Order: sequence, then C-alpha cells, then structure tokens
Amino acid sequence: MLTFTEAQVLAWITPLLWPFIRTLALFTALPVLGTKAVPARVRIGLAAFIALAAQGSLPDLGAMAQVPLDSPTAVLLVVQQLVIGLSLGFAVRLVFSAVEFAGELVGLQMGLNFAGFFDPISASTATATSRFFGTLVALLFIVINGHLLVIAALAQSFVAFPIAPEPLAFIHQMQPHRWGAEIFSTGLWIALPLIATLLFVNLVLGAVSRVAPQINIFAIGFPITLGVGLLGLLFTLPFMTQPFTMTLERLLDNFQ
Repeated sequence: MLTFTEAQVLAWITPLLWPFIRTLALFTALPVLGTKAVPARVRIGLAAFIALAAQGSLPDLGAMAQVPLDSPTAVLLVVQQLVIGLSLGFAVRLVFSAVEFAGELVGLQMGLNFAGFFDPISASTATATSRFFGTLVALLFIVINGHLLVIAALAQSFVAFPIAPEPLAFIHQMQPHRWGAEIFSTGLWIALPLIATLLFVNLVLGAVSRVAPQINIFAIGFPITLGVGLLGLLFTLPFMTQPFTMTLERLLDNFQ
C-alpha cells in the first residue's frame, strides 16, 4: 500500500506553490495579459506552467517545505508572494501608463482632448492619441520580447527576494510607491519633441493673428495644429522604442 507523510507532501507541493502564487499575482497586474480580455483560466494555466518550467532556475526552496500550510507563517508567505508579484506587474504597468500619459499630452496640444471615449478594457476614459499610444506600446511590448524580460525578472526575484515570512520587508526596501515619478518623467520625455513643435506652431499662429487680424485664426488654427501633430506622430513613432525599452529595463532591474 502506497503511503506518504505530511512532510513528503509539503516537500512536493512547496517548490511549486510559492512560485505559482507569485506568478499568478504578476499576471493579475501585468498589462496585456492582465486585462479583462484574457480569461482567468488562461492566466492560471500560464502561471502553473511557468512555475513548473522555472524549477530548474529557482533557488532551493526546501527550507520552506517544513512550513505547514495552515500556519500563520504560511499566510505571511502568501502575502509576500502577492506583494512581490503585484509590484512587478505594477512596475510594467507604470511604463505603459507613461506612454499613455505622453499620448494625453500630445492630444492636449493637438486639440484632441475633446475626442475622448470610454475604454471597456481598462474601464477609463482616454483620448484618441492616448489609446493609439497604448495599443502601439502593447504591440511593441510583444515585439521586443518584453514578456520574456518580465518572466526572467520574475525568476531572478526569487534570488533577490527569497521566500521569507516578511511581506513588508520588500516594500520597505524597494518603496514601489516612488516609482510613480517614472510616469511623468518618461511621458514628458516621449512627448517633448511634439510638444515643442506644436508650441512653435501656436506661436506662429499667434503672430499671424496679430499681423493679419482679418484672418479667422480659429478656422485655420485647428486643421494646421492637427496636421502638424499627425506629421509629428508619423516621424516620432520610430523613436519610441528606446525610451520604452530603457524605462522597462530600469524598473525590472529592481527585481534582479
């Protein structure tokens, strides 16, 4: 008759349980995979597959095998995995938010701030340029293998932040609430060329309205600003890869 003890069951389950919880928390907050368009079953299946496939690169989790799953220590371990996984997904989402913030700034300067609509996926209202930047950066994230960079950072996070019943140690050490400044710095960095161009166009239109008051500047100003903004988007989109990649790698380095 096949028999096994509780310690043996814990030794079998523990190496998969904690990586699975951290990975599932990551997929909950990760852009693209964490949206409502991806079913929960898909995220759970991917989390289980990654937790199983990453066993060869993870550190030894045998020390945690002796922790009973119904003990207060196990609850603290679950909280730690949730905090680290959600923080990793939050770091990636910050990069997406920075690019969308750049689109908001560009749309405001182009005069498209009134062209807002409700996005059912993110449950928020955004301008046309912001949604265009968001869709573009989602495709860029897949093209540059950003999902693989995130998975690699997830595997390295078990070395940088080993499993321990101290969920608040990670927050005290990394202070993820300070990462929000990346939204404004990176977004302004991406939108700065277009903002400067459109500011120059507005200055020229202001000078024209003073030199020739009979010209209806409101009738010609909007199509000129919109046309220059669209041309600026056409020329600046190829240069979006560098700031997006640099910001993503800089935030992921915190987990490695």
